[in-house]
Amino acid sequence: MEFELSGTTAVVTGASRGIGLAVTQALAAEGVNVAAAARNTGEELLAATPLTTKVDLASAEGPSQLMAWAQEELGGIDLLVNNVGASPARPGGFLSTSEEDWQHTFDLNFFSAVRSTRSALPSLLERSGTVINIGSVNSRLALPRLVDYAAAKAALANFGKALAEEFGAQGVRVNTISPGPTRTSTWTAEEGMGGDMAREAGLSMDEFVSQVPTATGLSTGSFTEPEEVASLVVLLASGKLPNMNGSDLVIDGGMLKQI
Repeated sequence: MEFELSGTTAVVTGASRGIGLAVTQALAAEGVNVAAAARNTGEELLAATPLTTKVDLASAEGPSQLMAWAQEELGGIDLLVNNVGASPARPGGFLSTSEEDWQHTFDLNFFSAVRSTRSALPSLLERSGTVINIGSVNSRLALPRLVDYAAAKAALANFGKALAEEFGAQGVRVNTISPGPTRTSTWTAEEGMGGDMAREAGLSMDEFVSQVPTATGLSTGSFTEPEEVASLVVLLASGKLPNMNGSDLVIDGGMLKQI
């Protein structure tokens, strides 16, 4: 399938690893000029695109700074991928989650997308562009140990719907992709949420990672791979589905059981 994306432009947030890196690589492979943002950049990201910048998107000013830089570098924005986010585990549940925890989680997972979209929207309207938000199955699956993260991702899904309703008639499509457990450092690194959960369970990282698909009810028995999410981004960005707007596409290995 020809996606006809060559020569278009995109901004990807949280692009240095995991889903963000896979999205950047997939778009670049299709000939997209990608401006990639992360708090830290690495060799893999620089190999995918020369247009990288370090920015804290959880800060109030970070998203607008990013979009100003991206528009200067790209000349305009056809696609915005709001990917940046993190899911810190709260083993003590709601009462262990402080006001500061809530604020940081929403700044990173929700307000970063609100602020980035606001800054990019004039260019997106001019170019009949696309916004793709990377959400989570936790927007529909509330878990006490992810209480703030799940609430932020639910807000993100609602935000995407509202944008699609308001700007769809003006040519801007907005969709959300909600992955389940995905093979990223969130699950596989000692310093990630998976590391915290492995230590709590008294397991090595290898033991913990091998048990995640069964423990989370993945009917496929496998993690989602970042490249699978990236493939969905490419398809949605391509315009091959011009009437898909305001949708929330779940890719979770069968984790969600409800209809």
